[in-house]
This record gives sequence, structure tokens and C-alpha cells, in this order.
Amino acid sequence: MKEDQTFQGEEQQPTAEEEVVEVETTQGDEPAVEEVVNESASLETESAEENDEAARLRAEAEESQQRFLRTQADFDNFRRRTAKEKEDLAKYASMKLINELVPVIDNFERAVAALPQTPESESFTKGIHMIFRQFEGVLQAEGLTAMETVGEPFNPEFHQAIMQVESDEYEEGIVVEEVQKGYMLKDKVLRPAMVKVSM
Repeated sequence: MKEDQTFQGEEQQPTAEEEVVEVETTQGDEPAVEEVVNESASLETESAEENDEAARLRAEAEESQQRFLRTQADFDNFRRRTAKEKEDLAKYASMKLINELVPVIDNFERAVAALPQTPESESFTKGIHMIFRQFEGVLQAEGLTAMETVGEPFNPEFHQAIMQVESDEYEEGIVVEEVQKGYMLKDKVLRPAMVKVSM
């Protein structure tokens, strides 16, 4: 009983064998700690490398995105430009032909103005006038219109001044006489009008 009391009341002292085991365990932990430290450093290095790789991949992705957006914008611009060119081509397809017919109109007008005004040639003159109106109608259907110039302010986009004249009727810079008709094809100047301008 006495032994039991001392045993219960006192802390048990480790035996020599137990002390040796503790020392061996502590000494055995040093390589494990070094291993953990090395593994931790290795993981940090790998983490830094992975972060660098991720940053590089993000930069590449951003560059690819920018390249894609620029290519898309270029394509949209190309598509719009092509559509506009097609539209203009359809709109002004007859421009070359009409441009060559404009001098024919001038000559036709001169011929009509020079027609004799006799009773014998009345039906002939009437027929020529009808043909001329038909010819003008076809050209107008294609978008050709004659410019109205007399009494309008001089505009170098529409008029070609060949002479300046004094005028009591018009103030300075106004077209007083049309020497040669000007023509518009839809919204483009086909031929500017040759005019005399007041000074």
C-alpha cells in the first residue's frame, strides 16, 4: 500500500531507457524538419514559377485578344468599304456611257434650235422634238439632270467661269449667262457648267 501511495502522489520519473528513446526521437526529427523546409522552399519556387507562367500566359492571352479585336475591326471596315464600292458601282454603272452622250445632247439641242420654222417642215420639226424629249427622258431615268445656273451664286464645284462681265441686273458673283450646260448624275457633278459671272 505504501508503494501505491508514493506512486500515486509522486510523478513518475522516466527511466533511462525512455530518456534515450526521447533523445533519439528528437535527433531523428532534424532531417525530417530539413526535409520539410526544403520541400517548402521547393514549393515556393514552384509557386513563383507557376505565377510567372500564369502572368506570361495572361499577357499572351491579352495580346491574342487585342490582335483578334484589330482583325475583327479591319474585317468590318473591309466589309463596309466593299459594300459602299458595290453600291457606288451599281449607282454609277452608266456614268461612262452617259458622259459620252452629253456632247450628243449638246449637238442635238443645237440641231433642234436650228430647225427651220416653216409650215412644210412643221411635222418634221415636231418629230425631232419628240425624239429629243424621249432621249432626255431615258437619260433622266438614269439620273442625269441639267444644272440650273443663271441667277445662282457662282460655285466652283458646279460652275466653270470663263468670263467676268459687268451687269446691272445681277450683283457681284452671280451667274449671268450659261455658255455650256452643266450636268449632274444623281448626286455627282458629271460636267460643270461653263458660265459668265457678274463682277
